[in-house]
Amino acid sequence: MTWLITGGAGYIGAHVVRAMTGAGERAVVYDDLSTGIAERIPDGVPLVVGSTLDGERVARALRDHSVTGVVHLAAKKQVGESVELPLHYYRENVEGLRVLLQAVTAAAVPSFVLSSSAAVYGMPSAADGGALVTEDTPCEPMSPYGETKLAGEWMVRATGRAHGLSTACLRYFNVAGSAAPELADTGVFNLVPMVFEKLTAGEPPRIFGDDYPTPDGTCVRDYIHVVDLAEAHVATARRLATAPGTDLTLNIGRGEGVSVREMIDLINAVTDRALPPVVGPRRPGDPARVVASADRATAELAWKARHGVQDMITSAWEGWLRLHPEARRDDRS
Repeated sequence: MTWLITGGAGYIGAHVVRAMTGAGERAVVYDDLSTGIAERIPDGVPLVVGSTLDGERVARALRDHSVTGVVHLAAKKQVGESVELPLHYYRENVEGLRVLLQAVTAAAVPSFVLSSSAAVYGMPSAADGGALVTEDTPCEPMSPYGETKLAGEWMVRATGRAHGLSTACLRYFNVAGSAAPELADTGVFNLVPMVFEKLTAGEPPRIFGDDYPTPDGTCVRDYIHVVDLAEAHVATARRLATAPGTDLTLNIGRGEGVSVREMIDLINAVTDRALPPVVGPRRPGDPARVVASADRATAELAWKARHGVQDMITSAWEGWLRLHPEARRDDRS
């Protein structure tokens, strides 16, 4: 099969491209390069530069490359920004998906994988008591970003039913790590790179609230290595290709919670720093605990995460050092 991977020059997208081609699948990258980096794309993989809002360009890419499946990762994904620019997020994430699906159905492409997010759950009340978040947990997103992901799932599933499209919506939890330094995340929007940034500046990392109903009072999250996430896409793509009419919604996580304080302690150890965190007030909307049940993904895909948090931090730090050589300085007394 030939898979069109939208957003394939991005952090997660580039890992999916590498995993797909490494597994013997053919890939074509479709990316507007607004945040993606063309150099991440492996040699021999075609790149089509364009927006998913450009229906004619999407249709031409599907036709020119004889595409038989789509993995849709192109989206705006900053929660805070989505609160400030909701219409922009709805245009890019919802209308862009609608235009893409219209082209996909017109071209009779049989398989479609959507990049979704744990943000669709919002603040699951059951999670505060230690329960795992399952795919049946009610979805109550708390940001326009989360709303656009949930609306995207609705659209994908409805289109699948109406047009006989095999579909999968993969709800990512907290993605970290890298397969290689050159593929590392260049953004500073998640906990791991935010801590790296503080350590590089010689400043203590920040914890937003330590009075949550969790063992150490800080928020607990489920972290998934980007390599495991990419391998889940390969397993999903192959499942859709061999089982027409499939309709999957799956959590992609490890099913293990790690607190913010535990993560910072691990990062200090990996980077050989000793900067204890400072505690500030809670951020509005942060749930105490969100940890995935990944049992359904294991049952449906015969997939399971293999990498632990130590691997995520170590590989992410190698990528950070490549981008920020000043972090190599020995500023310890």
